[in-house]
Amino acid sequence: MMGNLLRRYWTPALLTSEIPEPDSPPVRVRLLGEDLVAFRDTNGDVGLFAQACPHRGASVFFGRNEEAGLRCVYHGWKFDTTGACVDMPSEPAESNFKNKVRINAYPTHESAGIVWTYMGPREKMTAFRDFGSEAVPREKWFAVKTIGHCNWVQRMEGNLDTAHISWLHQFKGALDYPDDGTDKAGSYPSFDMSMKIWAHDRAPQLEVEEEWYGYKYAGIRNTPNGNTHVRVTAWAIPYTSVVANIPYTNGGGLCVPRDDESNYFMFWTKNISEADALAARLSGTEGKTLFDNTPYITRRGPGNRILSMNGPRQFIPENDYQVDRDYANSPFYSGIRDFGSQDLMVTESPGVIWDRTKEHLGTTDKSIITMRKILLKAAKDLANGIEPPAVDPSLPYDEIRGAEKVLEPGEDWRRLGTREDPLYRRIHEMLEVPAAGGGGAG
Repeated sequence: MMGNLLRRYWTPALLTSEIPEPDSPPVRVRLLGEDLVAFRDTNGDVGLFAQACPHRGASVFFGRNEEAGLRCVYHGWKFDTTGACVDMPSEPAESNFKNKVRINAYPTHESAGIVWTYMGPREKMTAFRDFGSEAVPREKWFAVKTIGHCNWVQRMEGNLDTAHISWLHQFKGALDYPDDGTDKAGSYPSFDMSMKIWAHDRAPQLEVEEEWYGYKYAGIRNTPNGNTHVRVTAWAIPYTSVVANIPYTNGGGLCVPRDDESNYFMFWTKNISEADALAARLSGTEGKTLFDNTPYITRRGPGNRILSMNGPRQFIPENDYQVDRDYANSPFYSGIRDFGSQDLMVTESPGVIWDRTKEHLGTTDKSIITMRKILLKAAKDLANGIEPPAVDPSLPYDEIRGAEKVLEPGEDWRRLGTREDPLYRRIHEMLEVPAAGGGGAG
């Protein structure tokens, strides 16, 4: 039932960087329980096939990617990116058998360094939902991916849990950051101050607001100076989480099932537009990122922030995520020195499919409860013939934002990052362009 729902949305399948050039080697993809093969043909188009050749079942992963098609090496049958058989040299030249044979292929769309696919009924396919990635020029594409060994919802829930950042991601010294003047009403906190607030108030209050795309929620904390700090995160059905950032952000993380027991987590970075640069300047966060200012993230190179991204994982269950039990001398609260691997530990360690009948949810789990409710309702509705929510490509997905701020007295967190946000309006007035997007995002 849930698989049928997911197939009605464009789904991240792999990174553009995995098939970087025309006629480069094909790669294996496992998605929604299917074993697939992706390749970029001579013309630069991307094909995504079932791995089994429709002749005798040999894997086309071992096929030759050449002359605008993928050729099975068993008998030379060749398929273009649409799945049509374009050459069948093992049959008589006068035979039209190739015109009757296709390999199961899924349509693809590339955006912001990710190859997306639609795996549902072809007559129900809509245009691509644009969360802001279409504005990223190809030369700026950069995306990362990890594989997690647990159910996809189990992992996605970590992105929708504001309470855990006050515990799992804490480190020594966070409370010792000096007051830099950004803990004041109406201010956008510095990243150092943001992390100090996480450490200061470790039991946030949650408020959840359902939206046309899913919901957004605020994690509300008291600051050391007695102000109210909020982190606003949005979730768009079925797998997109737009996590809070300063002053606001769109796009975000994408957690999709490889199968019931493993997942891909992908994240694309948004191009810094003129509006983004102005927002950073006006909010005092220009030239800074959370990752650049967090001392406990292990780096491996510019633009490739986390060791667990885009490469073999070094922090894995088999080595206990390299946990350091010497808490007295370790700067890391969890004892795990890699940010992303801290999340993987807590989502993988319950087992590949956690028995949720054993859990006891509290007040800080409101966002998790809401996500589950929306997903289950949509899946049941679809089984009863009711169309899924938020599939219309004309809806303003690029207006779905996360945000963070120290609120003015009486300020409504629901306005942050929307067209009603004073900062957002000021930016677009300064740039002399209209505030983008239609209704429904705020």
